[in-house]
Amino acid sequence: MSEKLDPEVMEIIRKNLKLKENAKIILKNRYLRKNEKQEAIETPEEMFYRVVSHIAKAEDNYKSSARFKEKVKKAFAEVLSKLEFLPNSPTFTGAGTVLGQLAACFVLPIEDDMHSIMETLKHAVLIHKSGGGTGFSFSRLRPEGSPVASSGGVASGPVSFMRMYNATTEEIKQGGTRRGANMGILRIDHPNILKFIECKKENQSLNNFNISVAVTDDFMEKVEKSKKYALIDPRTQKIVKKLNARKVFKKIVYGAWKNGEPGVVFIDKINAKNPTPQIGKIESTNPCGEQPLLPYESCNLGSINLSKFVKKGKIDWQRLEYVVRVAVRFLDNVIDMNKFPLPEIEKQTKANRKIGLGVMGFADMLIKLGVPYNSTKALKIGEKVMKFIQSKAKEASQKLAKQRGAFPNFKKSIYYQRREKPLRNATLTTIAPTGTISMIAGTSSGIEPLFAIVYVKNVLDNKKLLEINPLFEKIAKKEGFYSKKIMEKISETGMLNGIKGVPKKIKTIFATSREIEPEWHVKMQAAFQKYVDNAVSKTINFPNEASQKDIEKAYFLAWKLNLKGITVYRDGSREEQVIDFGKKKEEEQKTTSLPALSPKERPEIMQGYTYKVKTSYGNMYITINEDKKGQPFEVFTQIGKAGGFFHANTEAISRLISLALRSGIGIKEVVEQLEGIRDPSPAWTENGLILSLPDAIANVLKRHLSQKQQTLTLDFENKKEAKNSPALVKKENPETKQPSLADIGEAPICPECGHTLVFQEGCFKCPICGFSKCSG
Repeated sequence: MSEKLDPEVMEIIRKNLKLKENAKIILKNRYLRKNEKQEAIETPEEMFYRVVSHIAKAEDNYKSSARFKEKVKKAFAEVLSKLEFLPNSPTFTGAGTVLGQLAACFVLPIEDDMHSIMETLKHAVLIHKSGGGTGFSFSRLRPEGSPVASSGGVASGPVSFMRMYNATTEEIKQGGTRRGANMGILRIDHPNILKFIECKKENQSLNNFNISVAVTDDFMEKVEKSKKYALIDPRTQKIVKKLNARKVFKKIVYGAWKNGEPGVVFIDKINAKNPTPQIGKIESTNPCGEQPLLPYESCNLGSINLSKFVKKGKIDWQRLEYVVRVAVRFLDNVIDMNKFPLPEIEKQTKANRKIGLGVMGFADMLIKLGVPYNSTKALKIGEKVMKFIQSKAKEASQKLAKQRGAFPNFKKSIYYQRREKPLRNATLTTIAPTGTISMIAGTSSGIEPLFAIVYVKNVLDNKKLLEINPLFEKIAKKEGFYSKKIMEKISETGMLNGIKGVPKKIKTIFATSREIEPEWHVKMQAAFQKYVDNAVSKTINFPNEASQKDIEKAYFLAWKLNLKGITVYRDGSREEQVIDFGKKKEEEQKTTSLPALSPKERPEIMQGYTYKVKTSYGNMYITINEDKKGQPFEVFTQIGKAGGFFHANTEAISRLISLALRSGIGIKEVVEQLEGIRDPSPAWTENGLILSLPDAIANVLKRHLSQKQQTLTLDFENKKEAKNSPALVKKENPETKQPSLADIGEAPICPECGHTLVFQEGCFKCPICGFSKCSG
């Protein structure tokens, strides 16, 4: 680090920071600063120092004394290094760097003209490149088929422009940076609502978007009574049609049952809690739905690790209060130290100074307290904890307002109308997804129950390691029922149900998300929402056999309990093997003896051709070198960064191909072995459907031979038809005129480590390396 380290602050960090091995790997891969060779140039301790010292510099804006600033820096260092509170990921990656962008959540406006549509798209690109996620409401766009006076043509409608935004986001990912995440929202009364509801019925459609319908209270009331409601043209404000509310609602429910899309945001309930209604109505949220924002607002988030506040079986309220106060000051400082991607965002953000303090480790807290997640007692604990955090956060914000001044729009806020004390921040609390930071903290995610007690971790040398929840492992050893055999048995499903030797009480306390009734999930979300300014990110889990009626029931319960939104996930609805539970394969592999082959010696200089092919995991570059006779002699591949999962695997494949070619094995045999291999994330390209990375290599080898006009004849299509069972049938999608991939499903594979992804908090994420399909 270029900055001279404060030895006292550094000592606090070194003394307190206790990271698990997996957390160290995540920090190395994601957060530690790197040089041009992608080598880490700071330690985890130095990274924490970089963050706390940078955020403490905001004290200079308020003429804090050097002594006070040092005190603040030490307080930040203590709560972060003890893993009691952690900010959102962009704060870790951006603090003290050239990028300097520290916020995770953004909402951008889209008005009904091409200039606004394209300007917003440009702004979204800038935000994605800075590490943020974007939310949009497409509700102001005129419906498909409406006249466009400037061109004499007709409008293409919201879904069409969503596809354009999606394609641009995809290209940003293909350009070498992490894909940005989007939220697309459309009001229930927009004339194109039916098309919007079904726009993600194919799992590969709009894969850079989460989508939610903005549902009104009037609509829900009409659903209950099976009455008609009006569709209103946003341009003319005229009623264009009336639909039966119940039939439309059933389409929403069917989509959620089928693959989790669309979600629902209760837009009236969101605006009923809008702190600055005079500034404007809230129309959209960030990608995971927990942060409703005005156009051009951003919000920086952070989470308190509740598992750290259980001492001798009781909640340490005194320490929790202290950490809340420190966290509020930290997040307010982040606003001042942030390098905003757009001047419009800086202006709006600093006018309202919204922050989102949330929690993680709630499931671990309950386990330490000996309370089952699906119990009335757990609901009461959740509500009590969040009420306490909300209250103390408000006190801390009021104190900051005295020292620094209220947020500039305070006199236009509901607080001023109620004659409350001035606040520094328009909002204070949010329950956000904590996938990566909860892994760093070594605790459970957000307010979610545990997903699995024991599961299998695959490593690159084909070994399988058991990952055991540390709280369960500790209790199992203490109670005397720990054994490798029992742990392996649990890993087959990840659950304790049906496992002999585990006490019933322990099974109850360690119930996983898939065992807990959906009603309890909704009630827990409501318990926290009651004392959260913004919204709550939570997945309502359903078993695979759940009916559409079950999901409809959950939606109505969520609405009646005043939730601001709901995300459901029916197990397996995206053809997900959600996590590898290590079930034994019954098939045995047979080996046959082959005669030894000697590879030809490689000449010092060779000529070749390099091809670029698009895959679901990024662009892959394939080089084919030829011998003097023009025959393929060796193959090299490049995808992703060195050390990455896909880089390692494609390198292994290309080495084996090269060995085969140099040993006299024909190119025909090589292609036959690779072609047709499917993984869960195929990609449609100009050269046809690419089923996997091995299939992409085979495709290039085949094209290379064709372009070189080789005499070797390969009956590729017949071979492929005979080899693949069942065959992938090319279907026409009436909206995109491209093959429908509904039967393939959403990719469960992590593009960075190759593990299967978990659906939690409204997003697919990796339980091993921390990758998330949503940004942040």
